[in-house]
Amino acid sequence: QVQLVESGGGSVQTGGSLKLSCAASGRTNMHYVMGWFRQAPGKEREFVAAINYDHTATYGADSLKGRFAASRDNVKNTLYLQMNSLKPEDTAVYYCAAVWAPSGRLMQRQDEYDYWGQGTQVTVSS
Repeated sequence: QVQLVESGGGSVQTGGSLKLSCAASGRTNMHYVMGWFRQAPGKEREFVAAINYDHTATYGADSLKGRFAASRDNVKNTLYLQMNSLKPEDTAVYYCAAVWAPSGRLMQRQDEYDYWGQGTQVTVSS
């Protein structure tokens, strides 16, 4: 079992930045691929980013690229999401997720992930 706890959400104005953290505990090891998803009110959960143990990352929508950066500290078992130039449309609950994937393949579908955090709210005001 893997437990995930997100933190770092909050309220910012357009153009601001936030850095989310996701602390992993339990049976974590190098073979876990970690991901970020978000869900805005009335919308489906959306893939944001995924990163493997070797720090290779991939991102979802083009609107995220260049503004969001996923990283991980394999010693601290912590996943991060640096979010810059935030826009009101980035408002959502952000979730971290984990899946055991020895291949390091970067999963982008939520049904590919086995473990989820409780989510942290990010609100961007105009």
